[in-house]
Amino acid sequence: MTLTPAAVAQQVQLRCDGTLLEASGQAERKRSIESLRLSLALEADAATADGALAALQERLAAVRLALRQLAVRELEVSSPSTWQRPASRNQPAAVQANLQVSGQLPPAQLQNLIRTVGALPGVRLAPVSSEAGRGDDAVVQRQLLREAYQDALTQARELAGAIGLAQLSPLEVQLDRGVRPMMNRAATTDASSPFDPAELPPPTDRTSMLVRFCAH
Repeated sequence: MTLTPAAVAQQVQLRCDGTLLEASGQAERKRSIESLRLSLALEADAATADGALAALQERLAAVRLALRQLAVRELEVSSPSTWQRPASRNQPAAVQANLQVSGQLPPAQLQNLIRTVGALPGVRLAPVSSEAGRGDDAVVQRQLLREAYQDALTQARELAGAIGLAQLSPLEVQLDRGVRPMMNRAATTDASSPFDPAELPPPTDRTSMLVRFCAH
């Protein structure tokens, strides 16, 4: 069998003349909230597809105006879709048109979003998610990498010491990096129970890695 250079390099890299140990390291960093990611569904219905789309367009204009007044950035609107709603005992058959809207909301406008946009006809608000600023992403990721590796190294040293070994050499690192989404409680228009952006779970970056060591 002929091995490729990559396969040969991997065999050399993973060769261990001692005891092979594996350790899983993790690191997590909570960050301050810079903005909120909002999303909503907008729908309208009418007897015909043209009528439903026209009604949807009118409602979208009202939603756009309200979101601009709330200083929403990066506004995105999906293309509309329609479907035939069959008749039921309580309502006649109709064509329903719907689309999705998303954007970035200043945290201080959360209550106004629920009160104003959430009360518009045809709007269904989804829970918002918190977002961190992106300016320090590289610094945070470097810190997480170091902390996750140190976590794995500490575990491997404890395991090696338990079996009477003292020296460790890293052989392989498998990285699994991600962001854990944090959602707020369900939207409501009850003014007596205002939403406080400070109560939202902060955006949390997490890095985990599997490290293989050769212990002697």
